[in-house]
Amino acid sequence: MPNIRVHIVSKGINLPTMECHSFFHSDYFFLLAEKIPGHKPYMVIAEDENNRIIGHLLALVRWHGSLFPPYLYSQGRIFGEGEYADGVNKEMVFGVILKEVTKLFKRNLVLYTEFSDISHKMFGYKNFRENDYFPIGWQEIHNSLHNRLPILQLTDKTRRQIRQSKQIGVETKEATSSDEMQQYHKMLKKHFRTKFRRFIPNVELFQELQKSNYGKTFITIYKDKIIGGCTCVYSGNNAYLWFLGSKRKLYHHLHPGVLTIWYSIEYAFKKQFQHIYFLDAGLPFKKSSFREFILRFGGKPVTKYRWFRITIPWVNKFLSWLFRE
Repeated sequence: MPNIRVHIVSKGINLPTMECHSFFHSDYFFLLAEKIPGHKPYMVIAEDENNRIIGHLLALVRWHGSLFPPYLYSQGRIFGEGEYADGVNKEMVFGVILKEVTKLFKRNLVLYTEFSDISHKMFGYKNFRENDYFPIGWQEIHNSLHNRLPILQLTDKTRRQIRQSKQIGVETKEATSSDEMQQYHKMLKKHFRTKFRRFIPNVELFQELQKSNYGKTFITIYKDKIIGGCTCVYSGNNAYLWFLGSKRKLYHHLHPGVLTIWYSIEYAFKKQFQHIYFLDAGLPFKKSSFREFILRFGGKPVTKYRWFRITIPWVNKFLSWLFRE
């Protein structure tokens, strides 16, 4: 193996100059996460013998806690496999970085680690296994925006719901004020309160994204009340729908989720992005009402792996057995 050195940067002031193409592994996201309560970013950087950066990966430690029921734990979270220089053996460099990330999280007593949105299903399979990660098959969804007009990809039912909601005064727009962002964040937290997988960052993350060129928050309004909304980030030629929530129980007849998603798709299409990806299309059950809902917008389902590692050895062994292929 070539001489690859890895060092980990934990403070933004120490970040070297890097070529960043992916939002989720960018110096901007690092600096943003550094300012958000409950987040601790680490940039894991691989260099060759000539001190050239040949790969980097942004790993986040996120703290989850609640007073009722009382709990506090930390999670390691990585979106994708990082970025790599042209001409390098991507999987080999990733293997070196992954080993250091695993040791880092172990030292920091991270309860569990999750890798999602890997570029293709089998990327890094051997490296993950060697570091005691286990895979769970996960269906991801993305919509192509460059082959057919988005309106032509909708189901008849979805088109009808969009038309009916607009006729009775429901509208979606970009959030522009601090008050709108606060209301959206409150709605989002309430939407996810009863969800099994729930983590809503501090409102500062959404406010900072809105000021940048990397993200937008859209809100769906009826009679001056926010009844739905989403946050999208933009990276390269693609859009990513990151957070989505609505007051569906109270306003299900107004279809706030439908209007919100449709607006985000239209926006991405007008800005000439090639695809829009749904970063969380639901848990990996055979039947998922949320996943079926997203597919109504013409998306393509793709089965990939999400990789997990539990720091408690016997729990990790048990789950590896439970989710064995």
